[in-house]
Amino acid sequence: MKFSAVILALAFGAATAFAPFRAPNAAGKSLKVEIAAGTPDSLNGWVPDESAFAWGLPGALEPMGNFDPAGFADGCSLQEMKRYREAEVTHGRVAMLSVIGFLVAESFHPLFGGEIIGPAIDHLTEVRKVQPEFFELLAIAIGIVETSRAQNGWVPPAQVQGKQFLNEDYYPGDIGFDPAGLKPTDAAEFAEMQTKELQHGRLAMLASMGFIAQELTNHVGIFENLGY
Repeated sequence: MKFSAVILALAFGAATAFAPFRAPNAAGKSLKVEIAAGTPDSLNGWVPDESAFAWGLPGALEPMGNFDPAGFADGCSLQEMKRYREAEVTHGRVAMLSVIGFLVAESFHPLFGGEIIGPAIDHLTEVRKVQPEFFELLAIAIGIVETSRAQNGWVPPAQVQGKQFLNEDYYPGDIGFDPAGLKPTDAAEFAEMQTKELQHGRLAMLASMGFIAQELTNHVGIFENLGY
């Protein structure tokens, strides 16, 4: 079996870390997450609960439950848990874009005169041959995006106290970017959408690592490895 396919298969069983578990309902398929009633101090309907796993953050699906084999959530402070979730959701979003980039770039490549072909893992090197300044422009664009994210949710460096790096009123990952207006206003619906995003992000992180490992191993594109 192709290595990338194995990674994708494993992802379905392992993509449920850092989120609270609730007992299955009668149907056993709902993505709904129990959320405390919204209060003036809540964040998108989430009310931090020190007694709950991961401070009550949404993100789990049956049957994995409170999956945390490395014990990151044990004795974790609220600020630390928010940083863990911020890192997880951010990496998940990058990984989802990465997976799409792998699959699209290897099958459809009209940019740069159509000269960028072959395994996606080599595309940046090939682009630099055609457009030497591309990497620098990419780094600047990433810097602008990251600076905007930091200004939205992070405490200014000079004001950081201890490990309080995130603003108290900032929900991890909620950077205010929602051009399609998909963000629910209802707390339970938001928790459900957050769970879906996290699950897709976790799967994408495993899938992208599989893609990279596969192409480093044989320098063959993903679709070609799958026989397409």
